[in-house]
Amino acid sequence: MSPASGARPAVDAYAPGSGDVAWDALHYDLAIDYRMATNRLDGVARITGRATTELRAIVLDLVGLRVSRATLDGARLPHTARGPHVTVRPATPIPAGARFELEVAYGGQPAPRRTSWGLVGWEELEDGVIVASQPTGAPTWFPCNDRPSNKATYRIRVTTEQSYRAVATGTLVEERTSSGRTTRTFECRTPAATYLATVQIGRYVRRATTGAEVPVVAFYPAALERRVVADLATLPAMLACFVERFGPYPFDDYTVIVTQDDLEIPLEAHASAIFGANHIDGRGVEERLVAHELAHQWFGNSVGVAAWQHIWLNEGLACYAEWLWSEAAGRESTDALARIHHKRLAALPQDIVLGDPGPALMFDDRVYKRGALLVHALRLALGDVRFFGLLHDWTALHVSSTVTSDDFRRLAAQIAERPLDELFDAWLVGTALPPLPQRGGRKRRFRR
Repeated sequence: MSPASGARPAVDAYAPGSGDVAWDALHYDLAIDYRMATNRLDGVARITGRATTELRAIVLDLVGLRVSRATLDGARLPHTARGPHVTVRPATPIPAGARFELEVAYGGQPAPRRTSWGLVGWEELEDGVIVASQPTGAPTWFPCNDRPSNKATYRIRVTTEQSYRAVATGTLVEERTSSGRTTRTFECRTPAATYLATVQIGRYVRRATTGAEVPVVAFYPAALERRVVADLATLPAMLACFVERFGPYPFDDYTVIVTQDDLEIPLEAHASAIFGANHIDGRGVEERLVAHELAHQWFGNSVGVAAWQHIWLNEGLACYAEWLWSEAAGRESTDALARIHHKRLAALPQDIVLGDPGPALMFDDRVYKRGALLVHALRLALGDVRFFGLLHDWTALHVSSTVTSDDFRRLAAQIAERPLDELFDAWLVGTALPPLPQRGGRKRRFRR
């Protein structure tokens, strides 16, 4: 059956039930009314889309919530729900390349989605809400085209009880309170993948830096203030370090949310990161995680992956940033950490293909560390000047876009003095852990 007949064309092989390549979302305008006591969400999503082929059906991802009304370009249309999808059928096909305006009213009690990677999406905390959408959790709170290759802009309006603060993707542009409920409106003009759009709700106080080149804004429970201030004190220096090594920070500011609850892992979102109370102890024990999530703003959030197969580009580079920061902060050198982790990986099963690990293994720690070791091997092959020039070019050429492993290989080949196919094939295609060359010559400066 052809895509024009309403079938869903093939999408990401790692998440085949998510997303629809027959159309692209260009902008999401979300109005969300949320009641903490009853975990009730009522929303209206206004989606500006564009057909990539003749479109007889618009398929949306939506999990656990029900659509009550759908209109297309102002005309009410029938809709059907089946599993994690809602289908809206236009009265006449939408021509390829044409834009459309879809409005969807929906609601229910949002809950995380059960996946092979665990629970993802909208989740109640002890006293608040966290949204952790990677990789397929966005449909638990809004109808969307949920694939990493489809970036869009956002306007998110969240209304909840006055005693809680909602923080969402984008810049806060309006705040008003009426009858004990506060509405905050956020605008995100830089395109973001659906899994990186977020809403966080809690009894948070706000603290912002002043006079910094990249403003840092933190939201956290008042009881954690001492710990937050202590552990985030390194962020300005960390930002300066990464700007020097990766290129200009890609967004207007950086937001950090710390929940009252403990979390299994911290997580990145567009221009922001979320940490559990257990990650912020006031002694900087988890400082490497702070560096990791910050680095994702360049690698993963600005330069995103076109498909989950290429996840090493996000995680390997963010993991390598941990090692760069360690050296910049006067602790273990990047090279020493690379060799420590190489030795550890050598003792683990050699059954993972970094360039295509498969959905079951794409968040395996070996992908993170192997990816970082590939990056270090590439640095040793290129030398510091060319290597950091590569990172600057990578983030500049692909700002706010999506990429593949082949894109990275091609750019590296343009910069290298000798062919790199053997290096990349060994790390990306083979399962055996390649040896890590010894570092030779004098230590070079980081600046280009």
